[in-house]
Amino acid sequence: MRWLRGALLVPLAIVLAGALGWAGLALWFDGPAARPLAGALAAGVVVGVLALLILVRPMRRALGAVLVYRSETDFTERWEDRTYDLSHLQGADLFLSFWGPTLIAHTILSWEFDDGKPLAISIETRKERGEEYSALRGFFRQYELYYVVADERDVVRLRTNYRGERVFLYRLRGSPALARRLLVSYLDQINRLARTPQWYNALTQNCTTTIRFHAQQAAVRNPLDWRLFANGRGDELLYERGDIDTSLPLAALRTRSDITAKARAADQDGRFSDLIREGIPSRPDPRR
Repeated sequence: MRWLRGALLVPLAIVLAGALGWAGLALWFDGPAARPLAGALAAGVVVGVLALLILVRPMRRALGAVLVYRSETDFTERWEDRTYDLSHLQGADLFLSFWGPTLIAHTILSWEFDDGKPLAISIETRKERGEEYSALRGFFRQYELYYVVADERDVVRLRTNYRGERVFLYRLRGSPALARRLLVSYLDQINRLARTPQWYNALTQNCTTTIRFHAQQAAVRNPLDWRLFANGRGDELLYERGDIDTSLPLAALRTRSDITAKARAADQDGRFSDLIREGIPSRPDPRR
């Protein structure tokens, strides 16, 4: 009985949100470690088919040109400006990164181009140097909203190779035109944040609920669902809506989408993004 299922989901979502507030929200965005990596703000502009991105964080570099972390918190930052040709945009992919509880994950969107490396954007908190994240403070305007614009070798490899997290990659259904609208929405918000900072909120404006905002801006119907808050089940939601590959049972799809071992093996390889996509189900035919 669908009406009964819906009636049960409402109180379940309320109870779950409350539980997450005390048990899991401290880890919702980016894990427990403070990240002194938010000193510069990215900006972007679209000119015709070109997206000009200023201050892209490609990776941490140490010892000259050698790509290496000394540890998760010991590294050297390098920033650069980039230009992406939107006519070569193929689609968007979703990363789910787990560090413990499977109901909670960190989500990252990445745009795939046929003429170069993907562009990843991770929505996080902008903490000051030495500032620790607090779940309680996250509800009360203590942290700024921050978009990390980076290589996948940065934001993905950090999680798989240096934090020991488990990461899954799902290719999202949708046309290049939809992926472009989504990226433009991200760039618009990045520019707004550069002009006027906004507050992060652990419940209403986090790494997943903010993606829903951008999807709506891109004209994607995205009804509210409890799995937007228990975002570790986000792949289940996407599967039910047909937004990721459905040719396999969900359990089998999850197995094939686990890129953790491939990312650890690829490590500093310049083909990192290609290597982690080997064996991943292809992008479903676009329907939008």
